Parts: sequence; structure tokens; C-alpha cells
Amino acid sequence: LGMFSELKFPVPWGHVAAKAWGPSEGHPVLCLHGWLDNANTFDKLIPLLPKDCYYVAMDFSGHGLSSHRPAGSAYHFLDYVSDVCRVTAALQWRRFTLMGHSMGGAVAGMFCFLYPEMVDKLILLESLGFLLAPEDTEAWLKSKRMVIDRLLNLEAKQQIPKARSPEAALQRLLEANRHLTAEGGAILLQRGATETPAG
Repeated sequence: LGMFSELKFPVPWGHVAAKAWGPSEGHPVLCLHGWLDNANTFDKLIPLLPKDCYYVAMDFSGHGLSSHRPAGSAYHFLDYVSDVCRVTAALQWRRFTLMGHSMGGAVAGMFCFLYPEMVDKLILLESLGFLLAPEDTEAWLKSKRMVIDRLLNLEAKQQIPKARSPEAALQRLLEANRHLTAEGGAILLQRGATETPAG
């Protein structure tokens, strides 16, 4: 398993890079590196592991060969979880093993917690995984999974913005904001809408 290939997955701010070892039809294993590390952290380990698996080690955004998030963006654990969602969706993996080192273990634990149906095994190296106070569990699960799923759905449906007539745009704004007067809506649209050749 010394030989590896480089992979690249498009994301809205550029790409997420990864390296892969083993047969692509083998059992899928996603490898997540630690804080300020990158996919090369697994170079010495992977050749020692079972040969019949397909190992993909991704560089989190802003690490290794992956694009940085836009300037001024934060790098939260949940954003790393959504990176994992994007990569596994691109690979079309329905169920896989997660192996995480240190911070990558915490991200892996959080992913398992949010998407348990997708993970068959969780392997943690120098990591506690992800711990929540029991009374917070249900609410956290629901809200966080919804946030990620909505975001990725929006990205998947990224189509050209619709053009409307000024009247139709005002109508839509007033329907969405029942408390607005027509005059107030028109004032907001002056600065909140862009005129294009189509409308």
C-alpha cells in the first residue's frame, strides 16, 4: 500500500484535497488528520493496515493541499464535519469506517453522532472522540444535523438567481415580510436588488 493517488473534490470556496491508497472497490475508510496536520500524517500507518481496504485521507479546509476558507471565515468543528459530508457524498459512500487522529478524532466522533447510519466503525488515535452532556444531546443532534443538511442541499441546487420585474420582486418581498409596507419594501429593494438584462 505504498502507492497512493491524489484526489480533489470541488467545494464552493475551491477544493478539498485527499490522498488514497488501496483498491477503490475495497472497504472504504476515511482518515481524518489532527490539528495543523494534513493527510501525510497517515503515510507510515496505512502500509501496515489490511490491504483490502480503500483508504482516503483528506486534508481539512485550510490544511495540506486543500483550499483555505474565505478570509474572515472561522474553522469550527462543525465546518470540518460538513467537509466530511461533502467528501463522502462526492465518493458516493453510503457506509464506511472513520479513523481520526487527535482533532480528527473529535470531528470523526461528531460525525458519528450526527450520521450514525453512515459509520460502521470508529477508530480513534490519541482522541476522546466527542462528548456531550446527556441533557443536551437530543437538541444538539437535531439542530446541527439540520444546519449541515440544509447547507449541502442549498449548495447542490446552486442555480442561476431568478430575475423578476421590480413589481414581482416587491410582491415577493412583501409576502415574505408581512409587517412591511409597500413603501418600506420599495426602499429596501433599492439597495437589496440588482438590475440585470433579464430583469
